[in-house]
Amino acid sequence: MAIVNVTDQSFNAEIEGQGTVLVDFWAPWCGPCKMIAPILDDLASEMGDSVKIAKLNVDENPETASRFGVMSIPTLIFFKDGQPVDKVVGLNSKENLKNIISKHQ
Repeated sequence: MAIVNVTDQSFNAEIEGQGTVLVDFWAPWCGPCKMIAPILDDLASEMGDSVKIAKLNVDENPETASRFGVMSIPTLIFFKDGQPVDKVVGLNSKENLKNIISKHQ
């Protein structure tokens, strides 16, 4: 499954009732965000049938970032059936992210 871009307006529709969803809160000027992007692409290719991956640009969508207390980026929040169940801040390995996704299947 391809990675979807979400906005303040589309966030709820994309996240609610969708099983497991990983949301990447990022910005184009963020170095670690650029480094995690290919990892998320790999995860989407490998695990796309069991997890939806979404990206939210915090500069363009401050309302949603604020609602979930995102203070540093990249922040990855894992949702299960519309509810946040896990959160990691900063660059993480693909294996660590796979483990977190598997934990919330």
